[in-house]
Amino acid sequence: MPTRTVGPVNQDWDTVVLKKRAPKASDLRDSKAVAAALRSGATVEVVKKFDAAKNHTGAGPLKDPRKLDSETEPGSLGRVSSEVRQAIQKARLAKGLTQIQLAKATSERPQVVQEYESGKAVPSQQILAKMEKVLDVKLRGKLR
Repeated sequence: MPTRTVGPVNQDWDTVVLKKRAPKASDLRDSKAVAAALRSGATVEVVKKFDAAKNHTGAGPLKDPRKLDSETEPGSLGRVSSEVRQAIQKARLAKGLTQIQLAKATSERPQVVQEYESGKAVPSQQILAKMEKVLDVKLRGKLR
């Protein structure tokens, strides 16, 4: 037989409030949500992200030094002088290195070494310093 409680029985009738969570930012950017907002007359702000689809870690839009110089100053950037070209080539051949071997020793691409020896490259102090170290020859005083 069931037992019966003696005395008044109290029920706890606290109110319970059920709320929806605020929509996530990704849900608000959904094309359906944007279309619904436009239909309802709400203001929709469209922001175009710079380089959003590119997968690189650059610090912004970098330009080729030749293009940058031609935009800002009249004239052209200096090229590797014939003295430096000849000094690089003579020192490389005296050491018995190929352009590819010199490129590997300086941690540069073979195309860079070829451009320096042909005079097409814009001189970089860092690259010239690497070549000086490998070839044991002074190159940076002969830029002009």
